Amino acid sequence: MNILSKLISCSIILTAISCSNKDQALEAENAINAKDLEKHVIVLSSDEFQGRKPFTVGEEKSTQYIADEFKKLGIEGGFNGNYFQDVPAVELNYSPDKSITINAKNGEITLENTKDYIAKTPHLKDSVEIKNAEIVFAGYGIVAPEYGWDDYKNIDAKGKIVLVLVNDPGFATQNKELFKGNAMTYYGRWSYKYEEAARQGAKGVLVIHSDKAAGYGWEVLTNTSASGISIQAKDGNAQKCALEGWITDIAAKKLFEKSGLDFDALTKKATAADFEALSLNCNLNLTIKTKLKFANSKNVVAIIKGTKRPDECIVYSAHWDHFGIGPKQNGDSIYNGAIDNGTALGAMLETAKAFSKLKTKPERSIVFIAVTAEETGMIGSKYYVENGLFPPEKTIANLNYELLLPIGKMKDVTITGFGQSELDVYVEQAAKEQDRYIADEPFPENGMYFRSDHFSFAQAGIPSLFIKGWQDSRENGKEWAKDQINNYWANTYHKPTDEYNPETADLSGCVEDAKLFFKIGYKLANETTIPKWNEKSEFKAIREKSMAK
Repeated sequence: MNILSKLISCSIILTAISCSNKDQALEAENAINAKDLEKHVIVLSSDEFQGRKPFTVGEEKSTQYIADEFKKLGIEGGFNGNYFQDVPAVELNYSPDKSITINAKNGEITLENTKDYIAKTPHLKDSVEIKNAEIVFAGYGIVAPEYGWDDYKNIDAKGKIVLVLVNDPGFATQNKELFKGNAMTYYGRWSYKYEEAARQGAKGVLVIHSDKAAGYGWEVLTNTSASGISIQAKDGNAQKCALEGWITDIAAKKLFEKSGLDFDALTKKATAADFEALSLNCNLNLTIKTKLKFANSKNVVAIIKGTKRPDECIVYSAHWDHFGIGPKQNGDSIYNGAIDNGTALGAMLETAKAFSKLKTKPERSIVFIAVTAEETGMIGSKYYVENGLFPPEKTIANLNYELLLPIGKMKDVTITGFGQSELDVYVEQAAKEQDRYIADEPFPENGMYFRSDHFSFAQAGIPSLFIKGWQDSRENGKEWAKDQINNYWANTYHKPTDEYNPETADLSGCVEDAKLFFKIGYKLANETTIPKWNEKSEFKAIREKSMAK
C-alpha cells in the first residue's frame, strides 16, 4: 500500500470514529426525558422530604435518594465507591433579644427582632453579648482599590457596629462608569460586607435592606433568620464579626433621625468615593443566645472515570438542600423547594443518565455532586472545593444547575456572569444546536453570579457556568417569561409555595437545559484544551496561580 492509500485509509477510519462518537453522544443525550425528570422532582419536593433541610430526616431521605439514583445508573461513588462526603458542620439556632432599645441624641428608639432587624452570630458559642458598642455608618462598606474606593478610610471600626448599604454605588446611581453600573459586583453582596467588616475589626455589621437593592423582600430574610449552618471552624469563627445581620431601611432611617442625621442625604453621599464614614454617637447592646448542633452533613458525589485523562475532570453541581419546615404561610410550613432546587437536581440526574448511556466513556473524568447547605452560605460546595476528588488545577470546569423554571421551552440560554470566561463559547455552540441564542442575565443587579455553588468553584479559580433558559418563551414570548420570573421572585422564592404541580408544570425546557449541560460537558470531556477566564475577570489571576503549581 503506497503512502497516499495509507493516508486515505486513515482518514476514512478517523471519519468513521468521529461519526460513531457523534451518533452515540446523540443517542445518549436523547435518553434525557421529561417523564424521568418529573419523577425526581415529585419525590424530592414532596412533603415526605420535609423541605430537605440539613440535619433532618429530609437530609437523610434526599441524600439517600440521590445516591440510589446514581447507583441505578451504574455511576460509582466518588470516594472509593462511597457516595457520601461528610461535611463537618454546625447548625446554629439563634435567639436574639426580642427588642433592643438605643439611646440616641434625639431620644430612644426601640427595634423589634424580625420586624426591624435580624441578628445572627457566626461565633460557635452558646451566647454572644454586645455591650455598649458604638454604631457607625460606613456607606457601602467597600474597600476596592481597583475602583479607588475605601469606605473605611477615615474611621477606626475596631469594636464597633458598622451599618452598611446593600448592593454597590453603581446600582444606586445607575452610572455605567461606577463599579459595573446596574450589575452587582461581589462588593455589593452581603457576604462581602460581612467579610470586610471583620477585616476592619468590627464587632458587628448590619446591612441596610431595601427590596430593590437587595433583589428580594424583607420576608425572604425573616423566613430563614432563625438558623444557620457553618463549617466546624477550629477557631470557632472568632475571626468573623460577633454580630452579622440586617436592618430595614425604614428602621435605619428612624435611627438616623434619632441621631440627628439625614439618612437620605448620607446615603446619597455614600455613592461618591470621597464619602467619609461617621459615628451615629449611640451604642448598641444586644445578646444572641445560640443552640449549637455539631454534626456531619453530606455531599453526594459520583464519578465516571476518564479513559485517557482520568486525572482531569468536569464537575456538575446542584444543591440538594432547602429550608425544611419554617414559619407558616397560609397554613403551610413546609418549604418544599421544587424549583429551588428540585428541578435542577432532576436535570443533573438526567444529564448523569445520558453520560451513563455512552458506549465509549469520556476521556476526562466526570464528577456529579449534589451539595449541602447552599442556602446557608454555599457550605457544601466550599467544603468540596477544598477537599475534593481533584485539585483546582485539574478541575477543567464547573457546570452548576440552579432555579430551572418548569415553564416550557425557551429560545434563550441565559448566562449569569456572561463575559467571565471562554466557557461562553461552549454554551453558544451547544445552544445553536438547539436553535437557541445566548442572552445576558436579565437582573444583573441581583448579583446572582455570587449566589450559588458555581461561585465556590470560581473563587478557587475554576471556570464556572450558571446557565438556564430564562427570558424568551418559544410559545409565549419575552414579556410572558418576564412575568413568570417576577411572579416567582415575588410569590414563590424561599416560600412554602415553591411546590410542584404536575397539572401546570411544563418540564420540556428543563429537559432542553439538561441536554445542553450534557453537550457542553461532553465536548469539554473529550478535548485537550483548558478554557480560560477572560482578561478582565477577577478570577483570572487565581486560576493562573493554581495552574503554575
